[in-house]
Amino acid sequence: MIIEDIKKDKKTINSKSLYLKSDNVFTVKINKKIEIIIVPKPNELNEHQKNVAIKLDEKLILKILSRRYMYVLITEINTEKDLKNMSLRKPDLVFSGVKYFDFNSKIIWLNDYLDLIGIPYIASNRAALDNESNKILAKNIIKKSHIKTADFFIAEPGKYLDNHSIPICFPLFIKPVTGGDSIGIDSKSIVHDFEAFKQKVLDIKLNQNSSALVETYLSGKEYSVGIFEDSNNHTLKAMPIEISVKANNDGYHILDFDVKKNDTEIVLPVKDSKIFNELSKLAKNAFKALGGKSLGRIDIKMNHLGEPHFIEANLMPGLQKGYFYRSCALNLDMNYDDMIYSITNTGLSSH
Repeated sequence: MIIEDIKKDKKTINSKSLYLKSDNVFTVKINKKIEIIIVPKPNELNEHQKNVAIKLDEKLILKILSRRYMYVLITEINTEKDLKNMSLRKPDLVFSGVKYFDFNSKIIWLNDYLDLIGIPYIASNRAALDNESNKILAKNIIKKSHIKTADFFIAEPGKYLDNHSIPICFPLFIKPVTGGDSIGIDSKSIVHDFEAFKQKVLDIKLNQNSSALVETYLSGKEYSVGIFEDSNNHTLKAMPIEISVKANNDGYHILDFDVKKNDTEIVLPVKDSKIFNELSKLAKNAFKALGGKSLGRIDIKMNHLGEPHFIEANLMPGLQKGYFYRSCALNLDMNYDDMIYSITNTGLSSH
């Protein structure tokens, strides 16, 4: 059942939103009102929206949640008045991947706004999202919390003039300070000499308009750890997965932009109990240090000694069939619908 099929039979709140009672799947539905908040789609299909952290298939989420909850609503927010009307309806939960709204240069962060008016939501607040979105800030917080992460520094074109001025030893791994989805990471991200270092730093500035984060290269396996906050006792459940990538022409295993775009990596369960526990401990500690709530994902890489190191965090992970969903499926034998229910349950009880 999708929205267009039922508009003529159900109560319409406005032209962009709709409460509904769905077909009875659960014997007793939970008497809660949930709003799925979205913003207008970009003109170009693959255009990046900086204010959206989680791209939702809102019609699918509507269909899933309507099986369990009495009232479910999709609302597209176009104006500040739309946001105000949502607050007056006082839903029991806002389910959204929107970070903020830009109303004629007036920025309103959704989750901070919801905190002010006492409406629960999924994922973390603005402070935590700021912590994780700036990779330098995130790594400094992690270091202060005594969690292992690769040595690093920030580079701009022309800042370092020769090999001797670079503060850590080659080989180095270079990526943009901001951004996700491995944008800016490619076969030239691993550098062994000053000339390659200089070229990659310049490439990031020209193509991503970003400073470069330069780290000690970690040569071990790569992992991602999904985090769920328990809706009853608020303890954290860690769900590690291994991400295996074929070697490139230089013999390196790099989870770069093309690998993610083409979905050529292999995701595996972590069967070694020692590694599983080490990954889980680091991920939980990192999640707490960054101020995460409800759910998230922590990326980890081993060094040459097999010691796990924090790479980066995503406190509003994608909810399609990416790493977070696969961590749920491989660790908890959870299907997609149950993942959405778990996120909703945690959101209802965790704020």
